Amino acid sequence: MMDVTKYSVGYYNPPKCEYRWVHKDHIEKAPAWCSVDLRDGNQSLIVPMSLEEKLEFFDLLVKIGFKEIEVGFPAASETEYEFLRTLIEQNRIPADVTVQVLTQCRDHIIRKTFDAVKGAPSAVIHFYNSTSVAQRQQVFKKSKDEIKKIATDGAALVKKLAEEYEGNFRFEYSPESFTGTEPEYALEVCNAVLDIMQPTPEKPMIINLPVTVAMSMSHIYANQIEYMSDNLKYRDSVVLSLHPHNDRGCGVADTELALLAGADRVEGTLFGNGERTGNVDIITLAMNMYTHGVDPHLDFSDMPAIVELYERVTRMRVYERTPYAGALVFAAFSGSHQDAIAKGLTWRREKNLHQWTVPYIPVDPTDIGRRYEADVIRINSQSGKGGIGYLLAQDHGYDLPPKMREHFGYTVKGVSDRAHKELSSAEVLDIFEKTYLNKTSPLNVAEAHFIQKSGIFAVITLEEGGKVWEASAQGNGRLDAVCNAIKAATGLDFTISTYSEHSLEHGSTSQAASYVGLAWGDGSTTWGAGTDTDIIRAGIKALVSAVNNK
Repeated sequence: MMDVTKYSVGYYNPPKCEYRWVHKDHIEKAPAWCSVDLRDGNQSLIVPMSLEEKLEFFDLLVKIGFKEIEVGFPAASETEYEFLRTLIEQNRIPADVTVQVLTQCRDHIIRKTFDAVKGAPSAVIHFYNSTSVAQRQQVFKKSKDEIKKIATDGAALVKKLAEEYEGNFRFEYSPESFTGTEPEYALEVCNAVLDIMQPTPEKPMIINLPVTVAMSMSHIYANQIEYMSDNLKYRDSVVLSLHPHNDRGCGVADTELALLAGADRVEGTLFGNGERTGNVDIITLAMNMYTHGVDPHLDFSDMPAIVELYERVTRMRVYERTPYAGALVFAAFSGSHQDAIAKGLTWRREKNLHQWTVPYIPVDPTDIGRRYEADVIRINSQSGKGGIGYLLAQDHGYDLPPKMREHFGYTVKGVSDRAHKELSSAEVLDIFEKTYLNKTSPLNVAEAHFIQKSGIFAVITLEEGGKVWEASAQGNGRLDAVCNAIKAATGLDFTISTYSEHSLEHGSTSQAASYVGLAWGDGSTTWGAGTDTDIIRAGIKALVSAVNNK
């Protein structure tokens, strides 16, 4: 049974906050990004990645554009030590990429960490200790001064060893479980570390303020970040970093508001993989910026390939509704949505617009390697005539007249409803062809000849049930004359209510398509379509198809 009385507020609002971030409406520039997929992400997998899989993932992160990549905790794991040494010894780290290594503020672990990064082109030594009330009281059973001394002793050793070891080192400190720490105390610890490290604008230090466990609404984290940004010593020499987890499902919101509040850098993972509910999803963050016209400096132009590699090496699954990356995030099944999207795409094409304004779709799918035809308009029993017609036109070149499109839409929806499944583009085409196209049974016009005589005189050869005979009639055009000849020979009562034609853009460019709607004496309407290299024959085939659909 749920018992709400067990819970109370476990976070701390800062003593002073100017709330300047509240008045900003969007993030104006991309932060520095650090991928922690190979650390936080890998340690959260049921089956951690092998060395070969880690190397492949590292190469992917470099290709995407990450300039800082946390590669593990080399002093605590032989597997992670081996991975880092492989990267260094095989020269797999580009000159403009910095590897980051994690270490607790413990003497022997810090020393082994420096051994592990020997020879790296550039390395961030990321040291940390936990500062929260719960950790101080329950885990370490130490006072505030004792916890701060762990941090400062660690900083002193890191600074000493950096002078003894050859290498291009930068430094990062995290008060782990920052969000469960009193902001004044977190500030005191961070400033004490900074006093030892003495960063400069030329050699800045990273102060990382993690949402190790999410405890508050996002605006509280923004207040905490603004307070720290305003009160940290050496602020012009500090890169203020974020490391949000997603326990409350607010990792993206926490990060976006904290960036407004003054943060400079973000640590996260692809698709938000990480302990418990995961780390913040860098893809969502970056693409959110992209849709606001801000260059994230990360390349997600081939999202399907990124998804494929991620799922293969991590054995995790990207949920179909994951923002930007999921298989269904651009899919429109609703008829009204499909109609609006189809009209928006047509509007953009007709107006030759550069700006993206299509309803329901916040980012152009082609920007991230997706296709309108396969990913946007999806057909099931909820689909509408606009979307179905758009798919048929885009994929197969058949541009049906509006009333025929409506009839076809109901036909397709009926098939999907009875089958209880989504229909592929090929299945939609198959329904169109079987329902309307070039139908020669029971009636067929095998030949048609025309004479210019007070208009057009048509002589046609009819076939039906093994019987062959000729018929003729006058008309004000070739199709009208054929129509009159069919009516004279069969006694059928109909008139042509709709006719349209166009060249087929898909397949053979010499093909033409025609569409005919017939209004019958009993008030009903039937439709037919015809294709042929000759536009007249295409029209006759469409007419006969419409007759056969009665």
